[in-house]
Amino acid sequence: MKNGWAMLIICDTHILLFWADRRERLTIVAQQAVEHGLAGGKLACAAISFWEIALLFRKNRLVLPAQHTPASYMEDIVTSLALQVISITPAIAALAESGIIPHGDPGDRLIAATAIAHQAPLITADEKLHALPGLRCIW
Repeated sequence: MKNGWAMLIICDTHILLFWADRRERLTIVAQQAVEHGLAGGKLACAAISFWEIALLFRKNRLVLPAQHTPASYMEDIVTSLALQVISITPAIAALAESGIIPHGDPGDRLIAATAIAHQAPLITADEKLHALPGLRCIW
């Protein structure tokens, strides 16, 4: 495996948004990880990421590009990155709330639990997640 990355590479919500609209915000390592995952069809995200994006639109913290609805914007991200969208399973939900992921944001706990459950690295700038034992972060 190139650079030692697992077969699946999980993208945090903000990575999806950076890739779509603000690529300059990605580090070189993060951009390489996305490109590697894209080339190999190995990119994934937790399903909760789309709820987080929809919430950002509702709160007007994201500006919807012209000729897009929130749903079409998110579908474009899925298509352009050939994303595998990982559902919240009972095991992931239980892991997220087991106490081993001490993060205040439930979405971030679910995203971290998804990466841990799939033994996949997580592309994220979230420093709280970088400090989590058992979670390999790329940034």
